[in-house]
Amino acid sequence: MQKITPFLWFDDRLDEALEFYTSIFRNAKVTYHKRGPDGKTFTAAFELEGQEFMGLNGGPHYHFTPAISFFVKCADQAEVDHYWDSLLEGGHAQQCGWLTDRFGVSWQIIPDALMRLLNDPDAARAGRTMDAMMRMVKLDVAALEKAAAGG
Repeated sequence: MQKITPFLWFDDRLDEALEFYTSIFRNAKVTYHKRGPDGKTFTAAFELEGQEFMGLNGGPHYHFTPAISFFVKCADQAEVDHYWDSLLEGGHAQQCGWLTDRFGVSWQIIPDALMRLLNDPDAARAGRTMDAMMRMVKLDVAALEKAAAGG
């Protein structure tokens, strides 16, 4: 059982969010939903890749900010491309692998290679990786590896 669960406030678009997220993540499901008198989902529980979430149609009182984001670990460029392209639909790109989706939720789409290269014991390689990353929007594994190698 997960002890801490993110609780997301979707104004009045929770049904749309459930459909959107469960279509993007391969291991995803809605585990509970309670409908309100208007027929829309009022609250719901869902899982994305084993991470539990709760959602609420709570009205226009609160909004998401990039101060909290979800970090998606990607094995390779194909995974980066899949999550980036899918979550970006209707949203907007930010720098360094960050994006805000159509609901205002912020995501970091990060290849495992970035963490490996940033933690390289050779400070020069790690620095070149950081410099390259800072110039990117969507992260490019090949370009990060090339930069780390000095190319």
